[in-house]
Amino acid sequence: MRNTVSALVMVAALCAAHASRAQDACPDRSAYAPAREIVADLGRIVAPTGVQEDYAVEIGGIRQWVNVRGQDRDNPMVLFVHGGPASPVIPTLWQFQRPLEEYFTVVNYDQRGAGKTLTLNPQEAVADTLHVQRYVDDAIALAEYLRTRYHKRKLVLMAHSWGTVVAMHAALQRPDLFHAYVGIGQVINVRTNEQVSFDYGLRTARARGNTDAVREMESIAPYPGDAPITRERIIIARKWPQFYGGLTAYRDESKYFFQGPRLSPDYDDAARCAINAGSVLTLGRLLDEFLRVDFTGVKEFPIPVVMFMGRHDYTTPSEPTAAWLAKVRAPYKQGVWFERSAHMIPWEEPGRTLVSLLEDVRPLAVEGDRTR
Repeated sequence: MRNTVSALVMVAALCAAHASRAQDACPDRSAYAPAREIVADLGRIVAPTGVQEDYAVEIGGIRQWVNVRGQDRDNPMVLFVHGGPASPVIPTLWQFQRPLEEYFTVVNYDQRGAGKTLTLNPQEAVADTLHVQRYVDDAIALAEYLRTRYHKRKLVLMAHSWGTVVAMHAALQRPDLFHAYVGIGQVINVRTNEQVSFDYGLRTARARGNTDAVREMESIAPYPGDAPITRERIIIARKWPQFYGGLTAYRDESKYFFQGPRLSPDYDDAARCAINAGSVLTLGRLLDEFLRVDFTGVKEFPIPVVMFMGRHDYTTPSEPTAAWLAKVRAPYKQGVWFERSAHMIPWEEPGRTLVSLLEDVRPLAVEGDRTR
């Protein structure tokens, strides 16, 4: 069902395959219902101090779906900006998020054109609004709404993959809203990422003696080069780096992620089908803007910044992020390497994710709240 991934460029590569699939009737997944009931029961927040809410709120002229979970309302609040752009985290958060909820109140939302938000709004009302700045404005508006609703002075802003583009801009434009920024699978410069990823795939294919992969990748070399970065070139460029563990370390596929929504108690079949439909809706409209993303010119960051970097990430490679972080000036900065992860850090190393958030992020939020 869910054959999209959280980096825009990889979703773009699969867009052609999804387009025909998205037109099919939505599969009946009712056989998973008993398992979903167990997942839902395990995830129920019963602590009197806790919060477990799902609701739609009007943001940027459309209704957007919000999920809020935590064991104690007084904990720092994290706003998580998912990847994609149409790859929501809500249907797989059951796989990794529960430990985080003991120390943070975590807010996830389905962005415009994604998941449940897609099902709540006519596509024709959304299609022409799909621009990077509109996503940034949405994140800022949601942060302001959450501060008021939950009586928070500031939030922790955390993002994954495509979401890091949105969140970096939000932090730069409205630093007053956030205690800190946490980037996971951070995008710094898309063209650089493309080259690093391609070079890894070709180098590894040659080392493994995979003549089919070498022939396929050499057919678009040099990549990205001066030729346009088309979907067809992306298909080839991204196929082999991710086959060689560049999405999930040491794995040539990631069924836990692709098929995880089948077990989600938060999504019905219509919402699960909307994941693929959202990819089809958003990709063509956002690809050109995404390919121009470049944060290398950002020399000063206005709030504390922490980067979670997968050692084996060749979806949004970590080396450019580490180089940027070494040079940027910020009130506080920290890079955390995840040695057993590629792109899917919270899923691959959930324990280290929690420990790193407790050591490097939560103190920033707690100390910030004490200034009230």
